[in-house]
Amino acid sequence: MCAVLFSTAFDYGFLLHTSEEATATVALNEYLSSRSYLAGFSPSRVDQEVFELLHRPPSPQHVHALRWYRHIAKRLTNVVIKCVLCFLVKGKRVQPPWSAPAASNLPKLRLYNSLTRTKELFVPQNGNKVSWYCCGPTVYDASHMGHARSYISFDILRRILMNYFKYDVFYCMNITDIDDKIIRRARQNYLLEQYREKKPAAAQILQDVLSARGPFQAKLAETTDPDKKQMLERLDSAVAAALGPLQGAVESKAGEVLLEKAKDLLSDWLDAQFGSQVTENSIFSLLPKFWEGEYHNDMDALNVLPPDVLTRVSEYCPEIVDFVKKILDNGFGYESNGSVYFDTAKFDTSQKHAYGKLVPEAVGDMKALQEGEGDLSVSADQLSEKRSQNDFALWKASKPGEPSWDSPWGKGRPGWHIECSAMAGSILGESMDIHGGGFDLRFPHHDNELAQSEAYFENDHWVRYFLHTGHLTIAGCKMSKSLKNFITIKDALAKNTARQLRLAFLMHSWKDTLDYSSNTMESAVHYEKFLNEFFLNVKDILRAPCDVTGQFEKWEAAEMELNESFYERKAAVHEALCDNVDTRSTMEEMRALVTQSNTYIASRKSSKLQPNRMLMKSIALYLTDMLKVRESLCSIPVGVFIHCTPLQNMETTVMPYLKVLSDFRESVRKIAREQNVTEVLQLCDVVRNDTLPELGVRLEDHEGLPTVVKLVDKETLLRERNEKKKMEDEKKNKKEEAAKKKQEQELAKLAKMKISPCDMFRSETDKYSGFDETGFPTHDVEGKDLSKGQTKKLRKLYEAQDKLHQEYLQTNQNGC
Repeated sequence: MCAVLFSTAFDYGFLLHTSEEATATVALNEYLSSRSYLAGFSPSRVDQEVFELLHRPPSPQHVHALRWYRHIAKRLTNVVIKCVLCFLVKGKRVQPPWSAPAASNLPKLRLYNSLTRTKELFVPQNGNKVSWYCCGPTVYDASHMGHARSYISFDILRRILMNYFKYDVFYCMNITDIDDKIIRRARQNYLLEQYREKKPAAAQILQDVLSARGPFQAKLAETTDPDKKQMLERLDSAVAAALGPLQGAVESKAGEVLLEKAKDLLSDWLDAQFGSQVTENSIFSLLPKFWEGEYHNDMDALNVLPPDVLTRVSEYCPEIVDFVKKILDNGFGYESNGSVYFDTAKFDTSQKHAYGKLVPEAVGDMKALQEGEGDLSVSADQLSEKRSQNDFALWKASKPGEPSWDSPWGKGRPGWHIECSAMAGSILGESMDIHGGGFDLRFPHHDNELAQSEAYFENDHWVRYFLHTGHLTIAGCKMSKSLKNFITIKDALAKNTARQLRLAFLMHSWKDTLDYSSNTMESAVHYEKFLNEFFLNVKDILRAPCDVTGQFEKWEAAEMELNESFYERKAAVHEALCDNVDTRSTMEEMRALVTQSNTYIASRKSSKLQPNRMLMKSIALYLTDMLKVRESLCSIPVGVFIHCTPLQNMETTVMPYLKVLSDFRESVRKIAREQNVTEVLQLCDVVRNDTLPELGVRLEDHEGLPTVVKLVDKETLLRERNEKKKMEDEKKNKKEEAAKKKQEQELAKLAKMKISPCDMFRSETDKYSGFDETGFPTHDVEGKDLSKGQTKKLRKLYEAQDKLHQEYLQTNQNGC
């Protein structure tokens, strides 16, 4: 099957070996002048060989050769044509076609979106920029671990989005400094302080507490919530205990104790009587200003990044008024007695809107709705102002004893939900990528935020991704500031470091309930120590003397296996982070990597070999980078868990001297062992166990290997030393107790061995009354013959004692 049928008479072999292209072209043209073409067939091998012989198309004067050349060129495949033409033009070989790898599907970041209750692919609206708003604290008391749960979790997410996924995050957070809780607490603190300044007599305090206790106990009787009722009962019990001494005899000191125990009751009682007379606006700003400062100090202590923008409600009242006005203009609000309410029914029935996007099943929950309105805004008169019980306040007419701002509807103050909408809208515009907050804020707060913001911007996408952090419990119990069942951040930091708290959070899912307990924190402390020891070991490996070329060591099967696992773990970490930022799985993968690395190190050392420096450095640097992604720490070449700059600088300075000391000590120990100088070995142990730990230095002796030197903070080493001493003392005590018990058993056995079987039963007159000549019992205490069963049982005991006594006699005889 060829385009040209060459005759066997034609010596095309001569043609293929002709170096003169012109001669070959003439011969080919002459041959083809008497041959015909078979159009449509593929070129043969001979056609290709002759075609490749020609460096260029024949000249027009060789008509047959030129026509053949064009005919062959059209029928060669594209790849062959390209290769042949390149060869003909350039006169050299060309690259073959490239075998492209198959594309792999890498995981992409997905976040659990409360708007859909599923993990959604994260797609920012504006390229790589991520706009994020987070509900901040209502500042009327100390920040607690519930705040830490939310703000540490969001700080972790924020850092991972910025530092791992490389998003450009713009983070905005608010401070709620106008709120029913703040107003009430500020009034109560002010009135109680005035009461204290009057220095009331003990009798007056007693009378006032008894007066305050009446309405308090009525409130207690009406309370149905079990947690709240339990809290009120605890308060009442404390007051009752403090009342005792005063009711018996009025004493000044007892009055002070009662005033302290009953301050919550008195505060409520004073506020009910005189709260409406508190009119100075500054009273309502001092409290939130103080607690905001404390909040920022706590966040700084927890190493939480500050927001890019922080907004305060008190600074945004004009913007809030404008926001409310536009909602009214858009037809989704109404004014009533100086207050403005959001019309949920009208909003929900509009074509492009829906009320209750986050928790539709909670719409109509009166308890949740009233909590959202605030304690000062749920009187019967105020509730009657609404067209529907589902409606909520955008602007509240101020009552006596409340701060106020000017508005078109009269003096008033913002509703709680409108505050976030107005401030977030002012900074982030009509739509944001992420809105974050605690799980308990979903309804009504966040659902109301969504409704009023979409009513203002006339869209249905004010928030693209709603993220809610899980609850925090304390040893399995619900935590609540209002229930006075909470642990402050300062209290938590007195027990554990900020890093340990963050580790505890990293070891749990950010969206699930976290139980703050001793077990949780022990796990975090153990994980920290586990990583810290690994980094110290790697530092020791890298400190081993080595020239430039010696750091690159040959890889054997063990290194290949560890490296393969290293890359598998890295891929698993990436997959976990893409899966809703699953830090729990990430930490487990990192733990597995460290465990395998420790096994590798131990295996090499047991074979008296050094671990591969570059491989261990790569693993340590990766772990360091991953930990730095989650928390801002000083940059240290290996081991982010080693303390910051002071220790880092000290290590660089003192380590050469410590190495000299360690080598000298090792030489001394070697000589002392060879010459059996026990006192010198003991002194070497004192240096290791007592002297150096006081300086923050740990020496680790390994048989047949150089001593390992580690710099660790002094407190850790002293704690380790005390724990070791405690364990040694316990071991010693157990050993002494066991020896004492053994001695007692041996003495008891010896005493028993001394007893002749003839005498063993004679002393038991409360059981037996008759014996035979060998001392064996025959009658019970009542004089009756012993039964066969009793006799058989006693006979076994008798024979065993006889054998024991014979051993004793034999031993004494041998001893004599």
